[in-house]
Amino acid sequence: MEVRPLGRTGVNVSAISLGTMTWGQQNTEAEGHAQMDLAFDHGVTFFDTAERYSIPPKPETQGSTERIIGNWLRARGRRDKMFLASKVAGRSADTYMRNPPEPARVTRKQINAAVEGSLKRLQTDYLDLYQIHAPERPAMWGSNPTRFNRADFEPAPDETPIAEQLAALGDLVKAGKIRFVGLSNESAWGTMRFLFESETKNQPRVQTVQNAYNLLNRTYETAMAEVWLREQVGLLAYSPIAQGYLTGKYLDGARPPNTRTTLFNRGQRYELPGTDEAIRDYVALARELGVDPAVLANAFVLSRPFVTASIIGATTMDQLKLALSSVEIRITPEIEAKIDAIHQRRGNPAP
Repeated sequence: MEVRPLGRTGVNVSAISLGTMTWGQQNTEAEGHAQMDLAFDHGVTFFDTAERYSIPPKPETQGSTERIIGNWLRARGRRDKMFLASKVAGRSADTYMRNPPEPARVTRKQINAAVEGSLKRLQTDYLDLYQIHAPERPAMWGSNPTRFNRADFEPAPDETPIAEQLAALGDLVKAGKIRFVGLSNESAWGTMRFLFESETKNQPRVQTVQNAYNLLNRTYETAMAEVWLREQVGLLAYSPIAQGYLTGKYLDGARPPNTRTTLFNRGQRYELPGTDEAIRDYVALARELGVDPAVLANAFVLSRPFVTASIIGATTMDQLKLALSSVEIRITPEIEAKIDAIHQRRGNPAP
């Protein structure tokens, strides 16, 4: 397994990270543990979770994924050989993650409570990477809006300043409870503001941003890629196969049994105008190349120089084996040219 530098930390991480958000709903604890074992056997030492997981988020299963990982750690005793990342929930009306209940905000009080909860569930003394799951300020959640609405970006009277968020995280670094700081679903402006605050107030530097990136959504390649190049804030790419849509299994409205979109109806991001046409083109290219469409999609993400790690996810062992096999595929200049030709025609239909 290839390893890549994590920002400016001097630490290397596996180029594939195992995403875990299905554990606790779609996957049982035993299945989650089997996935971790298989990933570890293939050299994956980077595992990503969040206090919100499993997905879809709901009070009954909040924190279930971290508990599953914690039980694996207790049974296997491999904490010193893994890089473990989790996240504090971003701004949300959800109140069930806090005690006493209150809407999720990235305040010092809530950051501290979230970290303590995660450490307890994960049965560890520290987290290698701690990320803000979504901006505390009002902002479009995700990589890019599909349309501009000024109201989506208007400052809120109760938003926590970025300097205060970073100071709280900095104290946790000093206390040894987290090693490094990252962001998720963040913009170029937000990332640069965090970097400014770290440099001017001697706070920990943001090392990574976890955003969606795949063949249907290459919006990272504009402003965010410049941040990577100049500031070495790497991308942790989630949804490399677009929640399974890039396999082609949902084309023409198909709903295979026991799949995420069939079970939870949460795939609207990949059902926008133009997505089916783009998916057909990428699936056809994979067939032309003689590879599985999921392998081509995963291999493309891994091939990007700004990707620190690609966060793969699976609900079956066969899916996981397929995703892990993507390290064996090289995206040659000829293949990249064919991918870019489709991108030129189809653009980013699912930002």
